[in-house]
Amino acid sequence: MTEADGEQQARSRAGESPGPVYRSVEELLSAARAGLRRLEPDEAVAELAAGARLVDIRPAWQRAAEGEIPGALILERNHLEWRLDPSSATRVPAAVPGQRWILACWEGYTSSLAASVLRSIGIDATDLAGGVRRWRAAGLPTQPGPTRVGQVVGEQPSVDTGDLAGPHVIDEAAH
Repeated sequence: MTEADGEQQARSRAGESPGPVYRSVEELLSAARAGLRRLEPDEAVAELAAGARLVDIRPAWQRAAEGEIPGALILERNHLEWRLDPSSATRVPAAVPGQRWILACWEGYTSSLAASVLRSIGIDATDLAGGVRRWRAAGLPTQPGPTRVGQVVGEQPSVDTGDLAGPHVIDEAAH
């Protein structure tokens, strides 16, 4: 344990804020990515074929402007942990123990941070290196968006769920 670690623990025990863990967002991103095996688009395709699920975490305006990946589940970043945690009352039906998740954003920055958070709560997650931008550059399919939150790109919803993650969501305001 370093002297700084000891000081941080002492401040925490005293009820004070422990101070920053990282000196910059670049350091935070590097730490998040150190715990991931990020996937190139062709690797993601192989994992999807083996049962992994792709989640597009971009906001609707980005999906409308840049397109969406067919088969991706749309879950915007702000509710991600609650939707993918198998123990959450507001999980999506596909959020079962052991499910592998591949997160995608436009360039792979936000998705790296989000995948790291999911891993910290025991969810098998990684991200698409280079995001949807690299997916498109690899010549892989996209289609116009935006698909509604909680729906799978290219599939017709069985019920109108509005902008929630499905009829199982009990109290959207609670999260």
